[in-house]
Amino acid sequence: MRVLQVISEMGAGGAEALVSGMVGEGAGFGWESAVASGGGYRADRLREQGFPTFPVPIARRSAVGVLRAASATAKAIRRFDPDVVLAHNVSASVVARLAMLRARRLPVLTVFHGVADADFPGAVRLLRRTADAVVAVSSATADRLRVTGLTTPDPVVVPNAVFHERPSLDRRTMRRSLGVVADELPVALCLARMEPQKRHDVLLEAWARLGGDTVLWLAGDGSTRAALEKQAADLGLGARVRFLGSRSDVPNLLAAADVTVLTSDWEGMPIAVLESLAAGRPVVASDVDGVREALAHGGGIVVPPRQPDATAAALRTLLFDPVARAAAGAAGPAAGHDPHTLMKSYDELIRTLTGERL
Repeated sequence: MRVLQVISEMGAGGAEALVSGMVGEGAGFGWESAVASGGGYRADRLREQGFPTFPVPIARRSAVGVLRAASATAKAIRRFDPDVVLAHNVSASVVARLAMLRARRLPVLTVFHGVADADFPGAVRLLRRTADAVVAVSSATADRLRVTGLTTPDPVVVPNAVFHERPSLDRRTMRRSLGVVADELPVALCLARMEPQKRHDVLLEAWARLGGDTVLWLAGDGSTRAALEKQAADLGLGARVRFLGSRSDVPNLLAAADVTVLTSDWEGMPIAVLESLAAGRPVVASDVDGVREALAHGGGIVVPPRQPDATAAALRTLLFDPVARAAAGAAGPAAGHDPHTLMKSYDELIRTLTGERL
């Protein structure tokens, strides 16, 4: 089974981590895998491991960009000759289907990682035209798609999972590399792109209310970084907040942190939360669709979106109460978020799409 995964980029995001893990585990299910993307360190790693990777310019929601991406994806299809395309998110689904005007038609399985509420109607219209099957990464996301009108194809729920990576540095070494000398100093970590959806502004407001001797690590980069750096300075947060930029060493950061935090307006099924649970790190996160499902059996505290006071109170509980922190951290990911279950589900779906016998 030759599987081509199409995704806009292969950097530090959650969807990128999922693609990387699926490619690595695919051989165990009889897959020959390749990735077509705008590149990034995960694509570089896969190429070093011997997996074919194909460059595709990022579309960035422009007509010219979409056509260029489709042309590059068509070249990838002709060169790799896949049996099926896994397109991650709606834009990749559109690009993959347009590419097939210049290459042979293939089944497209679109993995829908989520969009803002206002974007669901447009997403549904495009999915109807481009996807032969749709995977929703959480039950809540599938329900929203159906309510908005996506019944053909009917979304199939395959919850995201974490493909375990061991840290390469111990906790003390990592903390010292980032300027934290005291082992007992509470450290919170936010793993998120600096884009409006993630609402780092709410997190910074919460951190200003938190007080105490604490450090917040912001691992990620994006269009809002300059504004957030100014906000942190205006709030007088100083050394209490560290902007780490985009990172490729998430396991090391998780080993060094005490708590993770995510204050998004919306999420499908955030890999950052699942990574935190798998590493035994409790989570403070907005009470939105996929987060609510990921933490339904424990592992942290959900707070109302856009509520700095509630976020600060939850952080205070987990950062300064070792007993509460240990209890939450012991929960681990809920059943159904393991890589084998995820891979088996995807394997069954693509073999059904291609008509291959299981």
